Amino acid sequence: MVSVPAFETVDLARSYRLEGVSVDALRGVSLRIDHGEFVAIVGPSGSGKSTLMHLLGCLDRPTSGILRVNGVDVATLDDGGLAELRNQAIGFVFQSFHLLARTSALENVALPLVYRGVGRAERRERARRALSAVGLGHRLGHRPSQMSGGEQQRVAIARALVGDPKVVLADEPTGNLDSRNGEEVMDILRELNSSRGVAVVLVTHEREVADLARRRIHVRDGRIELDTAAGDDGQGDEVAP
Repeated sequence: MVSVPAFETVDLARSYRLEGVSVDALRGVSLRIDHGEFVAIVGPSGSGKSTLMHLLGCLDRPTSGILRVNGVDVATLDDGGLAELRNQAIGFVFQSFHLLARTSALENVALPLVYRGVGRAERRERARRALSAVGLGHRLGHRPSQMSGGEQQRVAIARALVGDPKVVLADEPTGNLDSRNGEEVMDILRELNSSRGVAVVLVTHEREVADLARRRIHVRDGRIELDTAAGDDGQGDEVAP
């Protein structure tokens, strides 16, 4: 039996209108990412890698082509259905954390469960377990301003995990962190991938981070230029500075 991929795209394209001019951010991208993979999307600034990430995360819609998430063609979904798919299947980790400043770590992590209709007691218990899993069981009541950057990113990872997603999308997850905290965040993502089998797809411009992935997708000028597994000869050619 053939398993349904986490993501599948066929001739995916995204164009924008900027001051009356059409700009092609993605041009005919076709790829498949299976459950359990650890993938880095790399490329120069403006290459389209963040656009691709936003489309995979159902944060935007393609201009043309096919995008399937867990076998569901996003073109068949209205905005409500797209939001439900995001909430049920995908966990997000962003460079800027996107935590609510006046809200505790526990409440930040529990927030996605509110939109699923999960009761307060269960939300808080699941959030507590998620924070404990990233080493922050002792920081449940702290607000983001009371935490280091590394701790804030771990809260963001716990928030991504609390709904038991099939895939985690991480956009420059180490971009605002020093080397030590960046390594800790990557260790958590790798452990999540290896122990839970969750697919991890990250965008990065850092060669050291990209080298930790088992597969690297190199994007340039809105197209996939190279798709390599760990150890392939072409692995590092186009990681942006």
